[in-house]
Amino acid sequence: MKKRLLITKKIKEKPYKTLLNSIDSLLKRARSHVFRQINTFLVKTYWEIGEHIVTYEQKTNEKADYGSQLLDKISYDLRKNHGKGFSRSNVFNFRRFYLAYPKIQSMPGFLSWTHIVSLISVSDVLARSFYEKECIIQKWSTRELDRQINSMLFERLALSKDKKGVLKLAQKGQEIEKAEDIVKDPYVLEFLGLPQDYKFSEKELEEKIIDNMQNFLLELGQGFSFVARQFRISLANKHFYVDLVFYHRILKCFVLIDLKVGNVTHQDIGQMNLYLNYFNKEEMAKDDNEPIGIVLGAEKDHVLVEFALGGISNKLFASKYKLSLPNKQLLERAVKQMVSQEINISKKG
Repeated sequence: MKKRLLITKKIKEKPYKTLLNSIDSLLKRARSHVFRQINTFLVKTYWEIGEHIVTYEQKTNEKADYGSQLLDKISYDLRKNHGKGFSRSNVFNFRRFYLAYPKIQSMPGFLSWTHIVSLISVSDVLARSFYEKECIIQKWSTRELDRQINSMLFERLALSKDKKGVLKLAQKGQEIEKAEDIVKDPYVLEFLGLPQDYKFSEKELEEKIIDNMQNFLLELGQGFSFVARQFRISLANKHFYVDLVFYHRILKCFVLIDLKVGNVTHQDIGQMNLYLNYFNKEEMAKDDNEPIGIVLGAEKDHVLVEFALGGISNKLFASKYKLSLPNKQLLERAVKQMVSQEINISKKG
């Protein structure tokens, strides 16, 4: 006769739930650890395959270029012997992985193979180094990494720096120490899905951003937390509304964003200055730093903006947004030209 488990006392729900949660956490941690170990082993193996292919090329003078018969044969035989996962593109990526990272120790172990495939697609060494560092710091998913590469984040940030700044950006990622470090020009909002020639209102633009807040936060960069939309300011029986309010965890300050569908005007800058003065007086906590204001428009006249911002003590910026991805070749060329000019100036000096 089989013994039956007799529960004579009712199990106390709260302690039992704590016990179960503890066991769940242990199992999740163990699975995560196993996954990381497997990932590290697979990445190392793929790198070693790439090393073997390159060594073979050097000995035989045969090249495993993407369209070569050698690559076809390696892919065919590996699939026959080991099953899926060895398509021509994957085998080609093993080779590219080894060439991009000749020392496997320089590759962070927790990056997945899909992260690495995205990174090795970036031919410029400085840009690749930047995306690698930011991927580690911000824990980007592969989708987020691809988006930042496609939106030319490195080039957009690099164009506001000198040669030393570009090298530092590549070596350490984006370091945020002051207001200027979090401001981009332009912001790329291709994820909104708004056609370039579509006549939309500021309300529609704001709603699209709210609907795509995760992507917008990714474009804003590290440290941003969403606080409010249409934040009301009441002064002398008049009401004003700040389109979007964020808090920056690193700089410890509010960031106000006002959206404009046309050109940024001096009136827009004056209005943002009013908002910043209000936040300085009424909204800042004891440990907060001064708020930052960004007027974000479809266009801006640099001369007008320069004069409108003159004499303003608040941290106020005017930037453009684009509804489509920037031209890759133009941005890459601009960064290379800027760096080479810096080198020539330093040689002459």
